[in-house]
Amino acid sequence: MIACFIRYEIEPYDHAKFETYSLGWKGAITRSGATPIGYFAPHEGSLTTAYGLYFIPSLTAYEEYKRKMAIDRDAQANRDFAARDRFIRREDRIFLKLVPGSDRI
Repeated sequence: MIACFIRYEIEPYDHAKFETYSLGWKGAITRSGATPIGYFAPHEGSLTTAYGLYFIPSLTAYEEYKRKMAIDRDAQANRDFAARDRFIRREDRIFLKLVPGSDRI
């Protein structure tokens, strides 16, 4: 299993839009073959950093996931919302694997 961490740089006073955006992904992520863990909006400290996290079985599965997400109506609507309202300044993805045994530290 691979974890996809998404780091967002968002507009500091558009947290409500980011939260709406976050909720818009759950069905599309699941339908496309990944397991959503959650989205994390600023609470204390930085007002511009947010995260998203989901699990996917492999990088091969990620390629299929991207194909499905490209044609998912809810995913397209969510991407359009973000593009139209411009509350996301930057988005970076990193794929990580769990170090065996480290989940029991």
